[in-house]
Amino acid sequence: MAKLTLTTFLTLDGVMQAPGGPNEDPSGNFQHGGWLVPHFDPDMGAIMLDIFSRASAFLLGRGTYDIFSAHWPKITDPNDLVATKLNLLPKFVPSSTQSNFDWTNTNHVAEVPKDIEPIKSQFEGELQVHGSYGLAQTLIEHNLIDEYRLFIVPVALGTGKRLFNSFSTPVGFELMGARSMRNGVTYNVYRPTQEFHTGSFEIESDPAKLGR
Repeated sequence: MAKLTLTTFLTLDGVMQAPGGPNEDPSGNFQHGGWLVPHFDPDMGAIMLDIFSRASAFLLGRGTYDIFSAHWPKITDPNDLVATKLNLLPKFVPSSTQSNFDWTNTNHVAEVPKDIEPIKSQFEGELQVHGSYGLAQTLIEHNLIDEYRLFIVPVALGTGKRLFNSFSTPVGFELMGARSMRNGVTYNVYRPTQEFHTGSFEIESDPAKLGR
């Protein structure tokens, strides 16, 4: 059974929209596309290579799929790990408007909550999600992500699509690993624990309890 992982870039205020360029996702009149680019460096590149090396298949939102399919098939260097993985491995794309896709080894997903476990059961290793804002919201809502890999970039935008936008049930996370880079980016790996607790720093004022 494959592990479902989500890898994405985030600003300090949680925005994941259009990290790679102004035309990537300008929806909602988003004016800050490309905010990641000045911070991307070889350290981040090495981590991304390691992540892609673990992929057995990909689950991609329709918008991310369209971006990837317009770029990666043009990269034919067999030594390019990312291109080789994306071009050759199975890709699964949820869509309500399209069921056939031109990119090699792309498969349609009809119902995300229902179809994820059968897809995971086909593979060992990792079923990887990259970016894919809309898909991520559905996966979060249904507690389907096994591991989050978050690159947190030292900028705050104040607007844009956020990874944790809104969901019905609070959830806790366990930090599995963290790394700080020279460019100010931090890379954090989390696994959901499905536990969430609250507490209080309020000073105890019940006279019956103060004498204990």
